[in-house]
Amino acid sequence: MGLEKLKSIDELRGLLEGHRAAGQRVVFTNGCFDLLHPGHIRYLREAAALGDLLVVAINSDASVRRLKGPRRPLQPEGERAEVLCALEMVRYVTIFDEETPLEVITALRPQVLVKGGDWAVGQIVGRDVVEAGGGRVYSLPFAPGYSTTELIRKVLEG
Repeated sequence: MGLEKLKSIDELRGLLEGHRAAGQRVVFTNGCFDLLHPGHIRYLREAAALGDLLVVAINSDASVRRLKGPRRPLQPEGERAEVLCALEMVRYVTIFDEETPLEVITALRPQVLVKGGDWAVGQIVGRDVVEAGGGRVYSLPFAPGYSTTELIRKVLEG
């Protein structure tokens, strides 16, 4: 229970075709989402407001380890997906194993692509794919004072 929003890339491809045919704008974002904090919530709300439905792609456990090191993720992909599925602003969640979401973006063809403020628009993976389809790409500012890495540091320091 609680994972009804979790879909494979193939399932999403078909579902999103239906949403687009109904005139809905698909917004896409991705990340590890290892320890969800208020900064993530604010970011996801802002991303969702840019269209009609928000798809969140999370890095698989193996992908997170390659990106963040052997001690991450702190929560396995199934648990990270479950937490995201529980959020009202998230319509669908999927898991990808690659280091970047380029293959997912190419497969799903969102009309809006969103990343956090640590990414300049010109550096956002998949920007060319989305813009070639007439879509928009946004880099949203971070909510100051929130960082998963900082939360981990605080916990370890006691």
